[in-house]
Amino acid sequence: MSQRTDRLDSQIQQELMGLLQREMKDPRLGFATVTRVTTARDLGHVTVWVSVYGQEEERTRSMAALEDATPWLRRRLGERLRLRHVPALVMRRDDSIEAGDRVLRLLHEVEGSEVEEVDVVPRSDEERGQNQDGSG
Repeated sequence: MSQRTDRLDSQIQQELMGLLQREMKDPRLGFATVTRVTTARDLGHVTVWVSVYGQEEERTRSMAALEDATPWLRRRLGERLRLRHVPALVMRRDDSIEAGDRVLRLLHEVEGSEVEEVDVVPRSDEERGQNQDGSG
C-alpha cells in the first residue's frame, strides 16, 4: 500500500471510532471496535473490520446497526475529512480476536492436561527405559 492510503486508513479508523463511541445512538449497537481499515487502490471503497463483543445474537444486532448506519457514517466522514470523493464503506465482522482467544484457551487446556498426566501417572522403571538390573 502507498503512504497515502495508509494515512487515509488511519484517519478513517480514528474518525469511525470517534463516531461509534460518541455520536452513534443506535441501541442495537453493543461494544464494537474498529480493528482495521483497508482502502481500495482507486479510493472508491473502504473495508472496515469491526470486532463486536457479546453473544452471537448481540453481534448480529450490532453488525446490522452498523450496516444500517453506513450512509450516515459516510456522510459524517465526508464532513470531517477533506476528500473530493468519500469512499463507500463496507462493514465486515472481524473475528480474529475471538479466534485468538479460543486458541489461547485451547493451549491452556492442553498445557493443563499434560501437567496433570505427568503428575498423576507415575512411570515405571521399564517405561523410563531402564532394565530391571538398573542399566539403561
